[in-house]
This record gives sequence, C-alpha cells and structure tokens, in this order.
Amino acid sequence: MSDDGFINLTRDISATQIPSGAVVALPTGTGVLVTQALGGSYTVHVASQAGLFRIAAGDADALGLEVVAKAVEEGPFDAEKVWAQLRECYDPEIPVNIVDLGLIYSVDCPEDESGKGRRVNVKMTLTAPGCGMGPALARDAEQRILTVPGVAAANVEVVWDPPWSPVLISPAGKAQLGME
Repeated sequence: MSDDGFINLTRDISATQIPSGAVVALPTGTGVLVTQALGGSYTVHVASQAGLFRIAAGDADALGLEVVAKAVEEGPFDAEKVWAQLRECYDPEIPVNIVDLGLIYSVDCPEDESGKGRRVNVKMTLTAPGCGMGPALARDAEQRILTVPGVAAANVEVVWDPPWSPVLISPAGKAQLGME
C-alpha cells in the first residue's frame, strides 16, 4: 500500500464499473483505493480512471487481502437462509445491504419444476430508476441465493412499482445511514 492508501493490483482482474455495470479489465499494477468492503466484495476508486469499480470477493488476493472461502451450508431448505444471503448484498455506493435499504419487495420459494429443490423468485427495486447497477445487484443476489441448501434455481427481477422511497429503509438501515 502506498502512502496515499492506494494498492497496486498484483494480478489482472475483471471488475464491474459503477454505476453502468459494465465489466472491465484492470491490469496488474493498477492503483486502487478501497472505499467500501461489505458483503465480501470491494468497491474501489481507480487512480487512472474515473468512477468506482466493484471487485468480487474471489479477487481479494489481487488487493493483497485474504480470500475468505465461505463454508458450504448443508441441510434442508430454509427461507431465512435466503434472506440472510440477501443481507450480504450491498449497493456499492451505499453502505447498507439491499434488505435494510428496502429494495426487496418479495421473496417467493415454490418447488422447482425439476423436483430438485426450490425456485427462489425475488422482486427487488433500486433507489433510482437510472441506476445502472440493477443487473449487477440482481446477479449478485442470484449467485448468493444459489448457495442456500435446497435451492435449485433463482431469479431476481428488478421492478419499479411501487417506486422506492426512503420510508422503506429499515430501522437498522436508518441507523447505519445516520437517519435517526
């Protein structure tokens, strides 16, 4: 780490540009400043490019950090485990998880047609219709949901009705944002 807090990447990685959601290559030696490390991913400012980028947990080693492997859960399906995984998803610009931000409108868990578990269907929204992170947040949520025992498939749909409002933020989220 340099005196100004920037870290030089130790290998080439792919990162998600915020807010466009475009995947870009960041080469070895790129200087980055970690601005947020929540839910296992890292939001970074890149010295040589405008904007912020999200780096996946599996690329923590490129930042000189330890890659923490999550234990594979076992056991029967439990909808609370789905909610726990959704609480691990963070908007890269806001340090509150998507559940406490009030972005999750519904979680439905019927048996999957394959007979091999549950199909988890989530309806979520974003804080603003112009936010380009919708596909990246939905993909992150789907990948996390698929780690829950008994889940055969996951689908996260971004919806706009009803529109999001700050009144949907949970008390815990409001506390994190200093809104109380």
